[in-house]
Amino acid sequence: MSIMQQSSKAQDRTLGVWFQRIEQGLIKLPRFQRFEAWDRRRITSFLTTVISNLPVGVTLVLEVAGQEKFVSRYIASAEPKTIGAVTENLLDGQQRLTAFWRAVHDNYEKESFFVYLRELDNRHESIREEAASGEIDVRCVPRWPNQQNVLMPRWADEPAKCFERGLIPIVLLRPGDLTTDIDNWLSAATKQLEPVETDLDAFKKLRAYATLKDQVKGKITMLRERVTFFNLPYLALPADTSKDIALQVFINMNTNSKPLSLYEIIVAEVENVVGTSLHELQETLNERCPSAGHYGDVSDLILSTSALLQDKPPNARGKTEMDKAVMLENWAKMERGLGRMASLLASQGVFDEDRLPTNAVLAVIASCYESIPENGDFLGKGEKLLRQYLWSSFFTERYENAADTRAYADFKALKALLVKQSYSDDETAAVPILNRQEFPLADVDSLLAAGWPKQAGIEARGILAVTTYLGALDFADNKPASFENNQRREYHHIFPDALLAEAHINSNIALNCAFITWKTNRIIGRKDPLEYLRERVEWAGEESIRERMRSHLIDFDLLTTATYEGLKGEQLVAKLKPDFETFLRARAKRVHAALTALAQGKPTSVESLWK
Repeated sequence: MSIMQQSSKAQDRTLGVWFQRIEQGLIKLPRFQRFEAWDRRRITSFLTTVISNLPVGVTLVLEVAGQEKFVSRYIASAEPKTIGAVTENLLDGQQRLTAFWRAVHDNYEKESFFVYLRELDNRHESIREEAASGEIDVRCVPRWPNQQNVLMPRWADEPAKCFERGLIPIVLLRPGDLTTDIDNWLSAATKQLEPVETDLDAFKKLRAYATLKDQVKGKITMLRERVTFFNLPYLALPADTSKDIALQVFINMNTNSKPLSLYEIIVAEVENVVGTSLHELQETLNERCPSAGHYGDVSDLILSTSALLQDKPPNARGKTEMDKAVMLENWAKMERGLGRMASLLASQGVFDEDRLPTNAVLAVIASCYESIPENGDFLGKGEKLLRQYLWSSFFTERYENAADTRAYADFKALKALLVKQSYSDDETAAVPILNRQEFPLADVDSLLAAGWPKQAGIEARGILAVTTYLGALDFADNKPASFENNQRREYHHIFPDALLAEAHINSNIALNCAFITWKTNRIIGRKDPLEYLRERVEWAGEESIRERMRSHLIDFDLLTTATYEGLKGEQLVAKLKPDFETFLRARAKRVHAALTALAQGKPTSVESLWK
């Protein structure tokens, strides 16, 4: 009778031992591991679990005997003073141990962590009741530098101020001999409570003061013991485990607990296959092409573009199946493509992810740039084709469904034309999205139905993109749209929401939206459009505002007739509804004229659209 071999059992290890091994440089992370990912909420939750002595999941290590199988790095901020022989690679548990190490060294730039003792909180009773149900928990104090580069709030570095709030720095719970540090902190924290000889009942007060210090020190000692002897168990893969198996166990464990992204899995595979760190390459890409990150997750752009460069679809299957060695060979092409893609979108008035009608175009454009030289006669022709593709994606139904599959088909057709170079305008219909029989451009009625552009609707955001392409001069400062000022602009109704709601008319449609900066002292109400606008922008004179509105394709003259003072009920509806419809249709016609030209790769202008 055969007996099945039992799988590995978790082994116990205290946080004190983990701390010593990290301090001595015996533990390192394989370089393919994700970087720090926990936010302050997760860190606080884990530290509260530790001081409450509650169980947590197991970690995973790969034992090292001699040469490490993976290129490795130390836990963040834990590089040892003396470099010793590494005995373990930490495959799972990085976030927990990093949070612990950094919190007890107080080296987070934007957070400091404290243990909250309710009985020490000398503030109002209602504040004490904000504590968690237990008597002890961990609190995070956000930090920031002021104009003098002093870390705020200042009280977080002052023992007495912390003590009166019931807060003890978690650095005092760090494993090791901290007797002097604890005594010094306690003396500074309670100095204002220490009685003087001239006090009435000075001796009695001194005894009470000493008792308080002893009690607090006892509480700190108790918490230190909890931390030092807290059990963080681990599973160990023996040193002779192959790289492939270790990698697969790493992926399986991470997928079962906190799922790895596809990018993180591919990072691990690339590290295993060719020994190169994608994390480091991406950091370099971010420095060289910072604008690529304006349009979405750079890691996803890297994978999607890399897949297309290998003639694979930009979906999960294509990204997984692409050759990882070839991906690295193509890295420079991919990086250049992403940079040129970002430049093209910015030249078309699309500056960021929040205003991008569809992200399906990004990798396609970046990959197509492999076939377009950076200078020469063909550059203009090739980029015209990409502009046709870009604007067609905003104003056809091509990418409403199955976007990855359709993007792949469009890419192959675009690439065939770009490689050929001598294509005619008629041949561009071979690209599915440019085939107007199959995918006609949106008409005026379709534009009138587009919803609010703050939402993720392709056509609604496309309408907004037309205005930002034309400059979308700000009503207040007259500056054209850009990445920087887009972050300060807001979506506002041209015909006020309250006015339209009174007539039971939907106001949340793209053609009723102006993307501009408003004064902060807004009073939303039922106002005529021009009155509404006049109160919310720095009114620079009628002619100036008229020109600024024209850049948004807004007809100033139609707004001047949109007056409804004293009208209610059916009278209001009878005048407001046709005025609103006339305004929308007039704007829709100009948007349609603009998109028709843009989808042909032709430039257009505010002046030509208002003739």
